Amino acid sequence: MKFLIDHLYIFLSIFFAVSSQLIIKWKMNSVDISGYQTVIEKFAFAFSMLFNPYIMLSILFTLLSGISWMIAMTKFDISYAYPYTALGFVFILFFSYLLFQEPLNLYKIIGTILIVAGIVVSSRFGN
Repeated sequence: MKFLIDHLYIFLSIFFAVSSQLIIKWKMNSVDISGYQTVIEKFAFAFSMLFNPYIMLSILFTLLSGISWMIAMTKFDISYAYPYTALGFVFILFFSYLLFQEPLNLYKIIGTILIVAGIVVSSRFGN
């Protein structure tokens, strides 16, 4: 049971990080920045988005990801825990396809399989 609870912190960190990125993508898909010509205008617009409630939630999720990671670091060697963060790529690939209809091709699938294989090898045989 301790094994599962300890790993929960790693997975919470991944969950919050992925959720944060998906929220940002969702909200930024709903805006058009083509009217902003200069870098300063684009940064001003991006800064103004910080006051959007969903972006604020995204920032909170990023904070919670960091806190979860800090707790995980009290439980594991970083060389053991860090490869798990690559699962974020897997979840982002899946949800970007599902939620945003982003293209999914054979190369992305093969790359994702290689990431998962690397996590398995690293976590099972890395110690």
